[in-house]
Amino acid sequence: MRIFVARIKTMNIPAIFDITNDAQFEAKALAVFRFQLEHNLIYQEFCSFLGKNATNVRRAIDIPFLPIEFFKSKVVITTKDQPQVVFSSSGTTGNTTSKHYLADTTIYEQSYLSCFKQFYGAIDDYCILALLPSYLERKGSSLIYMVDDLIKKSNHPDSGFYLNDTTSLKNKLVELAHSKQKVLLIGVAFALLDFVEKHSLHFPHLIVMETGGMKGRRKEIIREELHDALTRGFGVKKIHSEYGMTELLSQAYSKGNGIFKTPPWMRVLIRDTEDPFHIQDTGKTGGLNIIDLANIYSCSFIATQDLGKLHKNGSFEILGRFDHSDIRGCNLMIM
Repeated sequence: MRIFVARIKTMNIPAIFDITNDAQFEAKALAVFRFQLEHNLIYQEFCSFLGKNATNVRRAIDIPFLPIEFFKSKVVITTKDQPQVVFSSSGTTGNTTSKHYLADTTIYEQSYLSCFKQFYGAIDDYCILALLPSYLERKGSSLIYMVDDLIKKSNHPDSGFYLNDTTSLKNKLVELAHSKQKVLLIGVAFALLDFVEKHSLHFPHLIVMETGGMKGRRKEIIREELHDALTRGFGVKKIHSEYGMTELLSQAYSKGNGIFKTPPWMRVLIRDTEDPFHIQDTGKTGGLNIIDLANIYSCSFIATQDLGKLHKNGSFEILGRFDHSDIRGCNLMIM
């Protein structure tokens, strides 16, 4: 597949991570929109199809959001350079997976390291344990890229991945439970459930972070049922969650109850399920539109297939996913 690129000027990347207020976010979002409108040929064509341009888009809320399905069929990239890495989504056999052509891995690294520090503090204060078998078993996972780097930067001798060896993981957790060491266990939902069905712990200061997804390994269950099983199995009061995806370079985190918060360079808007170009008021359910300014060299404005609700303080919750038959505006995919 040929990658069409354009010669561009470099944007001021550090300014994205220096955002501290809504006015700065608004100004930077509009600057990124104009930048990508000019240099991202797929996004340019999409905006042209909608009749949107740098003149009539004056607020961040007016910026068009590219349907996430484009990452399955198009090369969404805004750079003159060949990508340093291509991240791919997980998928069942026969399904087309999304591909994220990443031009600069240092931006991704700065994004997840800055985000982790904001929500959890210094990475080298932690022992990082990872139970992500479905991700380790394939290539191109952006989550594995991030967690592997967090493990390395923790500089803790016990940090590491556990594929299917739950007994070794249990023994390590028992050992760490008797120390004052901060410990983060990050795992995919089905693997964490498999663990607590075999083992039981009492580790009150352990941070258990689920990344969602049964990946076809188990029957899907609601968040409350998942978190209830995990709190009892690990002996903790609450379960943390990470919200991210192949097509993004930033993450939102929940420290309990499924309420997610974003870093300053990321925002969530809710679109109407019947009219994808109408943004809902806070408190209403709809499709998640995400602004991720770290996605400077692909597309920072993405309409996801997740259903959710936005709260007045900018936090949000995930309520499910669109059934394919529920997606509106799919005629845009003929581009």
